[in-house]
Amino acid sequence: MNDVSYLFSCVTLTITDTPTFVVINFFTNTKTEIMYFIKIARLFTVIVLITVCSPMYSQTKTPSKFDMKKDGDGDGVKNKIDKCASTPPGVAVDGTGCPVDTDKDGVADYLDKCPSVPGTAAMNGCQDKDKDGVSDNNDLCPDVPGDARFEGCPDSDGDGIEDSKDKCPNAKGSDMFMGCPDTDKDGVQDSNDKCPDTKTGIKVDVNGCPADSDRDGILDADDKCPDTKMGVIVNTMGCPADTDGDGVLDADDKCPGVIGDITNNGCPLAKKEIPKRLEFATRKISFEKGNALLKVSFFPMLDEVANILKEYPDYNLRIGGHADGIEKDPTTISQTRADVVKSYLQGKGVGESRTVTTGFSKTRPAASNANETGRGQNRRVELELYVR
Repeated sequence: MNDVSYLFSCVTLTITDTPTFVVINFFTNTKTEIMYFIKIARLFTVIVLITVCSPMYSQTKTPSKFDMKKDGDGDGVKNKIDKCASTPPGVAVDGTGCPVDTDKDGVADYLDKCPSVPGTAAMNGCQDKDKDGVSDNNDLCPDVPGDARFEGCPDSDGDGIEDSKDKCPNAKGSDMFMGCPDTDKDGVQDSNDKCPDTKTGIKVDVNGCPADSDRDGILDADDKCPDTKMGVIVNTMGCPADTDGDGVLDADDKCPGVIGDITNNGCPLAKKEIPKRLEFATRKISFEKGNALLKVSFFPMLDEVANILKEYPDYNLRIGGHADGIEKDPTTISQTRADVVKSYLQGKGVGESRTVTTGFSKTRPAASNANETGRGQNRRVELELYVR
């Protein structure tokens, strides 16, 4: 309905008020009654005018075909001045018939996620101050460019762990070490790894260095026997050594430097003539009263002892010095007698480590000290060969 139609209706209703007055005047006799009916007639006229003459525009009401020709989108703005003739129903419009854009950012309020703050269409009307592709209203770190999967917060090293949870935010790491790196991938993070360049696949210890589980000096990677017992001598492959190759491991070999027999703990079996030689060589060496001078008569016997020690390096010699019951300072003289014999053997090429000397004083008499014969037997040195 246009303005001309409304004007015509209003004029018509006003004109009809005059005949109403005439009719009322005809049927009433008093002035009071006339005034009463006039008031009623005017009140009725006003109600009719309000109902008919008040134009109602609403987009929630589907406009008639006639109205559609005048206001196509039913937003209350006539087509001839409506710059947005296809505004959706229910959308608030301005005087030009276009959707309201409160913040003037080019995004209508009904589409604008941030209608009071100027933004961009790409951000649905919101701002993105750090230009990270996450609108500020959804960005937990709006002032720092970040990653959408972390709600706009950064992952500086690109390891998939956001900086706030990354203990090493500037070094690419792994979840296992909370973002810190393990360059050689040995399971020990670089900050604790004393050998950060260990080759892949090498077993390492807690410090990240190649392991030596049995601590035999051979790394596990090269150790053919990585479980060798502690203290056992090993070869270059990390297995228990058999230095002399006689089939008896050094740990069990009493003669590890000499090829021996398994039944004799790795030592050589004595030749048949050895017992007789040993019997000759281990005779007692006697001394005169009160001295430690070695008699010439015992040189051949000591020479044979030296030869046996050279021939059988797996044997050593115990040298025990003794004194009789009445000699002065028996402890000193018994030790001196043992040392004299040792010195003679060393002069014959026997190594010092091959002999052990002990002075027994007068504690081990071989005979009675009641007479000179017995005392002469007690002033002696005894030799004992043994397998070392």
